[in-house]
Amino acid sequence: MEAFLFALILTSIAGLSTTIGSVIAIIVKEPSKKFISLIMGFSAGVMILISFVELLQEGIETSTFLIGHTFFFIGMFLMLVIDVSISHKYEFEDKKSDSKNKIQKTSLLVTLGIFIHNFPEGMATFVAALKNVDLGIMLCFAIALHNIPEGIAVAVPIYTSTKDRKKAFFWSFISGVSEPLGALIVGLILFPFINDFVLGTMLAVVGGFMVYISLDELLPASRESGFEHLSIIGILLGMVVMAMSLGLL
Repeated sequence: MEAFLFALILTSIAGLSTTIGSVIAIIVKEPSKKFISLIMGFSAGVMILISFVELLQEGIETSTFLIGHTFFFIGMFLMLVIDVSISHKYEFEDKKSDSKNKIQKTSLLVTLGIFIHNFPEGMATFVAALKNVDLGIMLCFAIALHNIPEGIAVAVPIYTSTKDRKKAFFWSFISGVSEPLGALIVGLILFPFINDFVLGTMLAVVGGFMVYISLDELLPASRESGFEHLSIIGILLGMVVMAMSLGLL
């Protein structure tokens, strides 16, 4: 039960870091594109390295090379299905030319997309924390990093159109709360049946989730602002920081 609660706390921290993004959006109004590019790249670097070095390897070690990779690709395919079914995109720009109703509608659609996309991330953090506390903390850190820009993406258009800080904060909170909900679903359904094999294969699936999110979502968002070199620097920094963290543990 202690492991269950700790995993749930880590998942909540990762998910609700979207509210940090809303605070940044309210204070800064329009976050720097350089900031967005760097933090998205950094998050992608962290998630890619941890997926291949830790998550996929856990799946291979607790089963076989073939089974571990099979579940890894299953994870990527599941994220593809979710992405195609319920897509979302980041909206960092202050679209002053749009009507207030259109801006709010756009923000709510982004919120819905992020809410659904965050479910697998909540499951990922929860499962990783059950397997290994240090791994759970690192994954929590990686997911929290890219949830901050997600909070900005939700809060900017809401605050721009309404000037209502509470409303901007509320919707960013809603977009992140799906992560602890996803963790609860996994915990309540699978917790009695979890063993090393199940945890390992689930971590391989999680690795697939993380690589897909990094390649399909974080990297394009990091590079679309036009600061490609800053994006690469962020990726390298993220990988170096994660490699050093793994080496020290």
